[in-house]
Amino acid sequence: MIRHCVFVKFRSDVDQAARDAIFVEVAALKDAVEGMVNCHIGSNVSPEGLGRGFAHGFTMDFKDAAARDAYLVAPVHKAAAINLVAALEGGADGVMVFDLEV
Repeated sequence: MIRHCVFVKFRSDVDQAARDAIFVEVAALKDAVEGMVNCHIGSNVSPEGLGRGFAHGFTMDFKDAAARDAYLVAPVHKAAAINLVAALEGGADGVMVFDLEV
């Protein structure tokens, strides 16, 4: 299984309603992409203070690397990614993606 971890820094002018709408779109990907097993979204709750401004994030579990790779090129993913990146501090600089084999 592949765990796709995405951490984001929203621009300060992006209100909670806009953030919620983006995360609704992200959550809907689970039903639109074959091979996605789970999607979890939330805020950073770590007490360590090492988030470096990445205050929100989500993880997606894919049954295998092939399912993850298909997701990466899927039009629904690309559309959601455009909306997400547009709301981030520095655009693409406001996102960090890390995949783990679990």
